[in-house]
Amino acid sequence: MMTSTRSLQTCAEAGELLPAHTDTEAVAIIGMSGRFPGAPDIDAFWNNLREGTCSLSDFTERDLLADGVAPEELRNPLYVPAKGHLDGADRFEPGLFGFNQAEAAVLDPQHRLLLETAWSALEDAGYAPRGGNRRAGVYVGGSPTEHELAALSDPAHASVLGTAQVRFLTGREFLASWVSYRLGLTGPSMTVQTACSTSLTALHLAAQALLLGECDTALAGGVSLVSARKHGYLHHKGGTLSADGRCRPFDADADGTVPGNGVGIVVLRRLEDALADGDPVRAVLRGSAVTNDGAAKTGFTAPSPDQQTATILEAWGAAGLDPATAGYIEMHGTGTERSDRAELAAAAAAFADAQRCGIGSVKSSIGHLDAAAGVASLIKTVLMLQNGDLTATVNVRRPQPELLDGSLPFRLIERTEPWVSATGTPRRAGVTSLGIGGTNVHVVLEEAPIRLTTVDAPRVEVLPLSAGTAAQLRTMANSLAETLHRPDAPPLAAVGHTLRTGRSPFPVRGCVVASRTENAASALGELAAGTVITTDTGADELAALSQAWVRGNDVTWPAPLDEETPRVHLPTYPFAGKSHGALRPGTPGRAPAAAAAADGVEARVTEPLCTTLGAEPADTLETSASPPGTAQ
Repeated sequence: MMTSTRSLQTCAEAGELLPAHTDTEAVAIIGMSGRFPGAPDIDAFWNNLREGTCSLSDFTERDLLADGVAPEELRNPLYVPAKGHLDGADRFEPGLFGFNQAEAAVLDPQHRLLLETAWSALEDAGYAPRGGNRRAGVYVGGSPTEHELAALSDPAHASVLGTAQVRFLTGREFLASWVSYRLGLTGPSMTVQTACSTSLTALHLAAQALLLGECDTALAGGVSLVSARKHGYLHHKGGTLSADGRCRPFDADADGTVPGNGVGIVVLRRLEDALADGDPVRAVLRGSAVTNDGAAKTGFTAPSPDQQTATILEAWGAAGLDPATAGYIEMHGTGTERSDRAELAAAAAAFADAQRCGIGSVKSSIGHLDAAAGVASLIKTVLMLQNGDLTATVNVRRPQPELLDGSLPFRLIERTEPWVSATGTPRRAGVTSLGIGGTNVHVVLEEAPIRLTTVDAPRVEVLPLSAGTAAQLRTMANSLAETLHRPDAPPLAAVGHTLRTGRSPFPVRGCVVASRTENAASALGELAAGTVITTDTGADELAALSQAWVRGNDVTWPAPLDEETPRVHLPTYPFAGKSHGALRPGTPGRAPAAAAAADGVEARVTEPLCTTLGAEPADTLETSASPPGTAQ
């Protein structure tokens, strides 16, 4: 992908493609996690995209006053009470990551979000977040926050924790290092900053590190939580922010973007390694490129269409693929008239031979996520590749004339439609992210290779679950039961393998032993309801291991009978932290001295829960309703 010694820029200028890549030169996206406006996880995010939902929030005067917006600001006729708001952004489980209450109160919410999202992304990939000293790199970035400013300017926090610790807990430069430290990741750890293109630049660097052998796994992404509060912004005619709180990329009447909050992380491995190890590949990263406009533009914030074109051609040249084979381009698409026109012109030059390629921008749905904008676009595009649908750019009332008269090789996707690709050609897409200051990024994605699965005869599988509290364990059991009830439920052997090898252990535990998916789903439903089931089982060894697991012992599970049993995407850990607030300048802190008096991390319930279901459908079950924590 980026290993050739030939000049990619020279190849791009000559219209030349490098040789198409083999699996040894491509990168697999094996895990994803994100929280976006209106979507606490990527499943909800996909549902909103598919349904054409605009997730931008309009706030009431009561909302805004309660969150500290000054009355005189609300009376300003230029004030727009809207943004892409992230619910629950102040909630966090500090004990899970080794922070005490005083530290949690000062820890910037961006750090909190990134830590939990990194955990979930690794679990989505089928790997335990605390898997020892894993040779994994971390490449992330964030936005400036009012919390950091408030924490550093309030001496009360430094009096408890010390000035240096307050800086470590709030500074953006430590975003990557905290993830590496708390999850035991020993690869390169870099906080990246290229303004709006930060998270896609991070992806490019992570992919390079994998292909250069600097790490074996990489986490890449970004977070933006400038303020956790409900607040709007001031609109100025001719500026970059929308007059009505809606973002309309590529609309003839587009007049600006809308700020938003969000976080996203993807887990990457070399494609050949991912396929060999049975990882759940969501999509393939075939090529990427990063450039800067340099001085060839009218001003520091002005775009350079020529350099954007060069970036796109460099990425497709690095992938060894013809840009004309793209079926969709996720544009930067801010909804500002000048930037959108420049981006359309740049893309049209790069994709001149494309045949009515679909385009769109996720900013219409969730707003502009600044440092997390690129990873939001990436996750949206991966979900479209996986599900075979192109989703709409919402709020558009009148597409720019060039998109209607056939003068451009594009069409704006205005409603969800099937993604039809040419016979024998995998779905391919490009994703563009552009940063103020001129750092341009483009990546080339391809749908995942088809993984052939065989239907084996039913055999006994152990599904171990664990959590920090009984309530969280029930939530996990319910989510997994819903997954197994679906028509496209993954094979039970793969589910068991993923749970046994891809989850970190906690003190509150449950276990299902079953030989059929429907039986496992039923037992998980019982566990979710708080019922304990006991039964005799024909799998004595597995039953004994299951009981030992539930009692809190370390267990060495037997290897899968089939060495090629894959990992699969399953519901991830249900965080249930309480609010730890978000600081803002000019307001009192969260009394960290009082929090420090608690002197320790959150207490956790340690009573076990146990559910075992017999291996054979003929087994007789004895069911009894038992209170949480009752051992059987």
